[in-house]
Amino acid sequence: MPSPGRASPSRNPRNDCAMAPRVTRVVLDTNVVLSALLFAQGRLAPLRSAWRGGRFKPLVSAATTKELVRALSYSKFRLSAAEQQELLADYLPYCETLHLPAVLPNTAACRDPFDIPFLQLAIVGKADQLVTGDKDLLTLADKSSCSIITAEQLLGMLTSE
Repeated sequence: MPSPGRASPSRNPRNDCAMAPRVTRVVLDTNVVLSALLFAQGRLAPLRSAWRGGRFKPLVSAATTKELVRALSYSKFRLSAAEQQELLADYLPYCETLHLPAVLPNTAACRDPFDIPFLQLAIVGKADQLVTGDKDLLTLADKSSCSIITAEQLLGMLTSE
């Protein structure tokens, strides 16, 4: 208790950061993001609410964002340019964009070269998890510096919080 005549210490909101729980840093592969964005009633739709609510922080790089933009333009989705932009606007603002170094980190040997940017992003971003349904990536789970899990496993972790 402050003594008479002395101001009581005010609470500094910047100190609250030290007390706040650390947000899980996650790399979502393109198919996981697409499922969450495109299928409002789908099994991965809760991920969209979770990233909006700050329950985890998606990590992106120029390469992974370029891949997402490319995938949204697939004719099978029949999305107009405006619809594509709207979906990106419901994901990218919630992400932390990382600039990868000129010399990229080595990754575990991966059969699919399109998976390598996700592995590199996970390493550079010190991701807690890389979330995928890709069997090639899932087989690297024991060889990666971060946990490689399925979207269902992430949803289970979010549900148990």
